[in-house]
Amino acid sequence: MSQDLDKLKQEAIAAIESASDLGVLKKLHQEYLARRGLVMSLMAKLRELPNEEKRAFGQKVNELKVMLQDAFSEKEEVLGEQALIDKLETEKLDLTLPGKKITPAPMHPFQIIKDEMITIFLGMGYNVVEGTEVEEDLFNFTLLNIPENHPARDMQDTFYISDTLLLRTHTSPSQARVMNENPGAPVKMISPGKVYRRDEDDNTHSHQFGQIEGLVIDKDINLGHLQATLNLFVQKMFSKTAKVRFRSSYFPFTEPSVEVDVSCHHCGGKGCPTCKQTGYIEILGAGIVNPQVLELNGYDPALYSGFAFGIGIERVAMLRYGIDDIRRFYQNDLRFLNSFPREGK
Repeated sequence: MSQDLDKLKQEAIAAIESASDLGVLKKLHQEYLARRGLVMSLMAKLRELPNEEKRAFGQKVNELKVMLQDAFSEKEEVLGEQALIDKLETEKLDLTLPGKKITPAPMHPFQIIKDEMITIFLGMGYNVVEGTEVEEDLFNFTLLNIPENHPARDMQDTFYISDTLLLRTHTSPSQARVMNENPGAPVKMISPGKVYRRDEDDNTHSHQFGQIEGLVIDKDINLGHLQATLNLFVQKMFSKTAKVRFRSSYFPFTEPSVEVDVSCHHCGGKGCPTCKQTGYIEILGAGIVNPQVLELNGYDPALYSGFAFGIGIERVAMLRYGIDDIRRFYQNDLRFLNSFPREGK
């Protein structure tokens, strides 16, 4: 019986040493050390031995099992290292191959126009304050002369998060916050960013859109300052020959209020289908800051006055590029985006 044990040991050691890869070694492990493998099959021969020899033989079988397990582990480590070396040799990177060309992404028309508008107002000395898209009812409505149950709140159908929190319906809350941070100090700022209203999406309306609102507060500010500012903006944004026209309107935070039209860039003011034969296209709303708004935000209306305006970013982009549907800005259609300049160019 001992001779069988020694013979099996020699055969197993020789087989392990000659194993050429991890696959062969795994098969040998199954052959010798599995539950029904050659080593465990020796335990079945215990019944053939006298009782006084069974214990010694069983101990030798267990010693063989432990020795072979150690031999398999050592060989597995050697073969594993060799497999890694072989893999590194066969999978070397050829650094002489040409790299993949990275194509710059196209500029988004919304961002092009937004950046250009901000640059124009920075050139006029305005500060940029972006604010937050989740806003308090106090700053979005109340401090802008839109108290609870005011009809203007119906005009701006709102996404409410709670009784006092909402997705801002305009960027004016940033202006209210700036006024309240330093009451009585002059203000010259613009507020760019996204705003949200519960509009039905169609080719001219979207539940989210971009806006840039401006606010100037100081002593002796009048409608002439507003008109001069918007004239300069329109000429820089569209053309030096572009003209601005004011039409009377109503906004709760300005008094008087105006709708502002720009002469049609397609026909030069002569009348065409784009401007519905009027020669002008509406681009923004504006007006003189309502004295009630000044008072609500810590300014003495007897000493201070100001003007405010709000411009839709997509609206300007649609006029500039002749885009016929506001939804194109949000559809990620590469055919549309590829018609605009690429970053870095």
